[in-house]
Amino acid sequence: MSTSPDPAAVSTSDDAGHARADVEGGRDSWWAGRSGLVIPLIMAAVATWLAVGNLTMAAPDDEFPGPTFVPWILVVAGYVLAALLVLEVLRHPRVPEHTHGHGRRTYTDWGAVAWCVGGFALFAATLDLLGWILGAAVLFWCVARGIGSTRPVFDASLALVVSSLVYLAFSVGLGLTLPSGLLGGGW
Repeated sequence: MSTSPDPAAVSTSDDAGHARADVEGGRDSWWAGRSGLVIPLIMAAVATWLAVGNLTMAAPDDEFPGPTFVPWILVVAGYVLAALLVLEVLRHPRVPEHTHGHGRRTYTDWGAVAWCVGGFALFAATLDLLGWILGAAVLFWCVARGIGSTRPVFDASLALVVSSLVYLAFSVGLGLTLPSGLLGGGW
């Protein structure tokens, strides 16, 4: 007696290597593998919020680039990236093929979430005390640790270099003041 595979258990891949699940001869629903549409929706909402804030901001029109220039660049970039993500998710829906050993199709790495959210909370709470360079370096290091980096000394040195460059770009390049904190002699 020959056995044929259960149609509910058949999984195939398209030309780009993206997983596609077939259930009883067809897809389980149009939404299968398209949960990634949530991220572009959030991006579009943030871009819209920024656009409304930019339109309602009381700013002089005689200056170029002016205070609304960079926010408009971010609005356009947000909408473009959201549209590209929507196209990617619609063209290549991703359905997990296996459970990654967790007994569920997907899972949340709460340790990574804790490192990233905790790093941001620490950054927000200590920005005035530590200043931009040290505070942003701590945030960078925590996020690197959260996403799985195993080189803490390299991450710390890279974080200090990047946060220093951002500080210089804002202070010297744009003439904006970021908190200097401990390095500036402020307590």
